[in-house]
Amino acid sequence: MAIQDAVNPYSNLTVTPKKESATAAKSTSLGQEQFLKLMTTQMTHQDPSKPMENGQFLTQIAQFGTVSGIQDLQKSFGEFSSSITSSQALQATSLVGRQVSAPGTKGILAVGGEIKGDINLSESVSNVHLKVTNSVTGEAVQDVELGAHGSGAMPFVWDGLNKNGVMANPGVYKIEATAYIDGKNTVLPTDINSRVDSVSMGSGANGMKVNLTGLDSVNFNQIKQIL
Repeated sequence: MAIQDAVNPYSNLTVTPKKESATAAKSTSLGQEQFLKLMTTQMTHQDPSKPMENGQFLTQIAQFGTVSGIQDLQKSFGEFSSSITSSQALQATSLVGRQVSAPGTKGILAVGGEIKGDINLSESVSNVHLKVTNSVTGEAVQDVELGAHGSGAMPFVWDGLNKNGVMANPGVYKIEATAYIDGKNTVLPTDINSRVDSVSMGSGANGMKVNLTGLDSVNFNQIKQIL
């Protein structure tokens, strides 16, 4: 006797795979709307015998307000910083080709020119000594006694003449001012007048740099005066 194939009672059934529902990304931050909804729910379901005290309620609102306020403040400061940077950039680029006064010890002597600047005194002194040195060779070119002066900025001008009364060669010269303060020969800080050659835009700690003709760069905020 022939054996017929067994009939599978489930052969006519079809199985449709279950589609996985897309799960929306959950936000990890609590917005103002969610906070207010949570606060309302908390007040609705609180224990009538132990209602939330006003202090607790105000504290929670203050905490949320502080976080929200800090975020708004950070955004405002970011926009303010960008505005300040743009303003400084415009001011810095307008300096190109102009003379400025900035802290330094070196100046450029042009053909038939002179080196000007200010000597900064923290107190009155009986005499200020100015020494001019060739920054390349180290040769002492000129020594000038400027006399007594009170505290503050003391203007000076070197006419470019050396000790022999001959015009020094054009180039970079070091300016050193000294005076006796509290019995000690003290080097005084100087501001030198120089020409702005270009401006370099930087970021972070570097900031904007003002490049002086023939000299080193200085930070934009070190410019004392535009001449």
